[in-house]
Amino acid sequence: MVHSQPSQVSRRDVLKGAATLVVTLGMAGELSVALAAGPAARPAPTADQLDSWIAVHADGNVTAFFGKIDGGQGLDVAVAQMVAEELDLAVARVQVVMGDTARTVNQGGASGSTGVQKGGVTLRNVAAEARRVLVELAGLRMGVPPEQLTVSDGVVGLPGDAVKRLSYGQILGNHPFDRQLDWNGKLGNDLVAKGKAVPKRPDQYQVVGQPVPRRDVAAKVFARAEYVTDVKLPGMLHGRMIRPPAAGAMPQAVDESSIRAIKGARLVWKNGFLGVVAPREWDAIRAAQMLAVTWSTPQPPFPDQPSLYDHIRRAPVVKRQVEAEKGNVEAAMAGAARVIEAEYEWPFQSHASMGPACAVADVREGGATVWTGSQKPHYARDGVAAILGLPPEKVHGIWVLGPGSYGRNDAGDAAIDAALLSQAVGRPVRLQGMRHEGHAWDPKGPASVHRIRAGLDQQGKIVSYRFESKGLSRIDINSHESHPSDSLAGHLMGLPLQPHQGFGVPQEAYDFPNRLMAWETIPPLLDRASPLRTSHLRDPVGPQIHFAAESFIDELAAATGSDAVEFRLRHLSAPRDVAVVKAAAERAGWQTRPSASRRDEHGETAAGRGIAYVRRSGTIVAVVAEVEVDRQSGKVWAKRFVVAHDCGLIINPDGLRLAIEGNIVQGTSRALWEQVNFQPDRVTSVDWDTYPILDISETPQTVDIVLINRPEIAPSGAGEPSMRPVAAAIGNAIFDATGVRLRRVPFTPQQIKAVWA
Repeated sequence: MVHSQPSQVSRRDVLKGAATLVVTLGMAGELSVALAAGPAARPAPTADQLDSWIAVHADGNVTAFFGKIDGGQGLDVAVAQMVAEELDLAVARVQVVMGDTARTVNQGGASGSTGVQKGGVTLRNVAAEARRVLVELAGLRMGVPPEQLTVSDGVVGLPGDAVKRLSYGQILGNHPFDRQLDWNGKLGNDLVAKGKAVPKRPDQYQVVGQPVPRRDVAAKVFARAEYVTDVKLPGMLHGRMIRPPAAGAMPQAVDESSIRAIKGARLVWKNGFLGVVAPREWDAIRAAQMLAVTWSTPQPPFPDQPSLYDHIRRAPVVKRQVEAEKGNVEAAMAGAARVIEAEYEWPFQSHASMGPACAVADVREGGATVWTGSQKPHYARDGVAAILGLPPEKVHGIWVLGPGSYGRNDAGDAAIDAALLSQAVGRPVRLQGMRHEGHAWDPKGPASVHRIRAGLDQQGKIVSYRFESKGLSRIDINSHESHPSDSLAGHLMGLPLQPHQGFGVPQEAYDFPNRLMAWETIPPLLDRASPLRTSHLRDPVGPQIHFAAESFIDELAAATGSDAVEFRLRHLSAPRDVAVVKAAAERAGWQTRPSASRRDEHGETAAGRGIAYVRRSGTIVAVVAEVEVDRQSGKVWAKRFVVAHDCGLIINPDGLRLAIEGNIVQGTSRALWEQVNFQPDRVTSVDWDTYPILDISETPQTVDIVLINRPEIAPSGAGEPSMRPVAAAIGNAIFDATGVRLRRVPFTPQQIKAVWA
């Protein structure tokens, strides 16, 4: 048995000889990784240096160093456009390096739809500063005042003079800028760095706003893309983790002789952390399956699944927070002509990533390198460093394309697990999960209950509104893996817990004169090493909050005999919000009438339409869904969507449309099918049969998108907002088709048939 102990050797020891990482594409499309002697190409990046962000090469091409990653949205293209715009350079001449801790500054990773909104701001600023410096240097070389020079595709020249011309490569190629930047002293999403230059005005844009194609599609289609599963190191071993058969169980005894017949198989066991390694991947799988373990028998920690929502209602409150309060809600409610209330329920949901997590770790004396699919590689680096007992600067985190996460999935656990295995055996280790582990043990989106109450006046206008969410915290496990206490390994090894509390309330602009919006969190069902631990899932808690909020607005419209669009506009005055709702309704060909007025029509299917409107961090979205409900089976087809989308300045309209389409499809899947099933001691949704998702035959026939470009407004996020209203729009459309109001997701055929009956 190998016991893992933190190393105390310094980073200086491991860096003697200054190795450089060389990555090449092998014949089979795999990443082969080796260490070649030679000096490091660039110093460690710091936010206050222009060279940390932009490099100019001898051929005049440019590399931008972006501290976030692209989780599948084509963010690298948008960043290249922003950099190319400020440099007056063709987009094709800008390459983007992402998520390498030795080459990029920590900009917070991919989260919160902040790639362009926050991460792109600094790249725009520093590219403008790079252009200013390049023109200044060219002016010195040519003896011309910089203000007299112009730039065209990376060539600085004096208008009308064919001689006085210098390319970026001639001015600076392969040499540093050696210029300082101002920055706000913060890293992560709050980081903003800038120089003396003022970026262009929107009316000067030539590249930003144009539909530039994505760069990754061909490589993915033709299997040339390099994924974290393709990383291979000399002498590498393969690892597998052994998870408890019941939630809360711990290994009491392990029979090493049970894997002795597997050549090279080794056991790593420390407290509850239990894994195996072997020279061949299949042997590691066999060893994990054959290892004889005696487990403790814990008290089953979970309620019966049918009583989950009652458990949430009864559970003690860990934290309550009032996010918005205006007027006197209770007094206005007491004086209302009519009071309506409802509750809505949302289940646990899984990331269900296309592939289980994988990571490769090479822990050497005094330092380590980790290849990870995490969307926050700088924080993954920090977590690995902490659990190995190393300073963060002695761990190199490298982001490699993974199966995607849109939040905190099992990738964060894999990096720490791989590092511990590598440290224990003294060899590089490639750790990959299995399908049942990816589904069962990834952090989950939290289950919740939402209570809403509204008072209406005689004219059917809302005069009092009270919204309260209660559920598992969306950050019981932090949204990034910078601390081992937020990992399965840390839980299993007995590290002190550091739970976080957070949920949320609706984001919209309704003109309610009296309102109160609050959230409450409850204790986790199992506080340590739980397969139902909760963390961020795409648009964290946004879909469930707005499923409740926008379904309830629809209920109020129906209760007053109002058209659903007209009722929303009656309570909106913010111009951008009004414009988005109107744009969606107009494109959808919305006909004014009360909801469910066609429910008595006959035929094999019932058809209906529904609308939902939301805000998210500056972005405004309205979605109209058109559905067909099969009267016999209860199955729903969300046939058509119309999306009106205002995210301020649009960088790449094609990329934006693709992001919206992805949101619509995933949002539909979460609304119609996705729910984590569990027994009192385990998660039973462990594959695509037990955790079904939308299949290709069920995807929408049409996703019609209206993009509202506002160049005068800084770009806001687009990776998540259009996910937010989907469930409510579908639920409202089902009500319109059937007269049945569904207050629990997912809208499975079984639920619809039961309620319809």
